[in-house]
Amino acid sequence: QVQLVESGGGLVQPGGSLRLSCAASGLTFGTTPMSWYRQAPGKERELVAAISATGLITSSADSVKGRFTVSRDNAKSTLYLQMNNLKPEDTAVYYCKTPSSYWGQGTQVTVSS
Repeated sequence: QVQLVESGGGLVQPGGSLRLSCAASGLTFGTTPMSWYRQAPGKERELVAAISATGLITSSADSVKGRFTVSRDNAKSTLYLQMNNLKPEDTAVYYCKTPSSYWGQGTQVTVSS
């Protein structure tokens, strides 16, 4: 059974940083591309960043380019999202996802002074 568990969210001031983690189990993590999504209140869920199975290829939404970095540690079956220079509009629940549409439970990120 595939399980994805996100952690690392919290309350941070504008300009601050957070690192999200997504611990995966029940799948061959090292051969699975992964992605991060987020959903703000009243808005649709949107793709934030994606990474290939090897970690060599990454992509990110224009709204987070230059501020967020997606990475992975296949030995630990863990996906990461390093978020720097956070803005209030980054406030959302952040989810990790597999291509076969397994989702984690999400972790709340709130950016506020």
